[in-house]
Amino acid sequence: MSRVVLITGGAKGIGLACAKHFASLGDQVAITYNSTKPTGDFFAVKCNVTSQTEVDAAFTAVEEKFGPVQVLVANAGITKDLLLLRMSENDFTSVIDANLNGAYRVCKRATQGMLRARSGRIILMSSVVGLLGSAGQANYAASKAGLIGLARSLARELGSRSITVNVVAPGPVDTDMIAALTDEQRAKMIDAVPLARTATTQEIAGVVGFLASQDAAYITGAVIPVDGGLGMGH
Repeated sequence: MSRVVLITGGAKGIGLACAKHFASLGDQVAITYNSTKPTGDFFAVKCNVTSQTEVDAAFTAVEEKFGPVQVLVANAGITKDLLLLRMSENDFTSVIDANLNGAYRVCKRATQGMLRARSGRIILMSSVVGLLGSAGQANYAASKAGLIGLARSLARELGSRSITVNVVAPGPVDTDMIAALTDEQRAKMIDAVPLARTATTQEIAGVVGFLASQDAAYITGAVIPVDGGLGMGH
């Protein structure tokens, strides 16, 4: 049965792979974007997740087009990597606002319809960095760790309404961010991964799709690492 799926940050990378995965299942897929204008045939809405007004407007547009959102993938996020002594307060708080507060905003808006339907799937996109930490990424790691606490709290709040909330924690993924690294930086990163490679965006999307499926109906509050073993033990 076709579902209404909304993916924030769906114009490229992991978000776009998720959009393609759900579309291949026959779902009605909408994506949000901020700075990167999307290509392809997906219903796309410009939305800065740091603005509650824009979040509300995006959901309203999707609801008018398809109906209430049944699957939410909160994927939108930013990085501003700097060592702590060089990191301004704005560098820190802007990443928290986009990555963590943004997830709060879209989750809150999505649950309105899910509570009425007594059904729903929410998947938050965290990172192995949220579990391990990373030098120069205190802001990003804090935001991604916060998503775990947010998801597990919502899982407890919403479980009685058959709404599941789970977290995917990718390791290094073959995206534009990895492509921008030097060969030396890329080799050092891959050396730390037991499987000795980066993930494809499709591999992340497959796990997201599983968590949104009926097969995962009894999974909630879980953190699923898709990191080639990088974060094992955490």
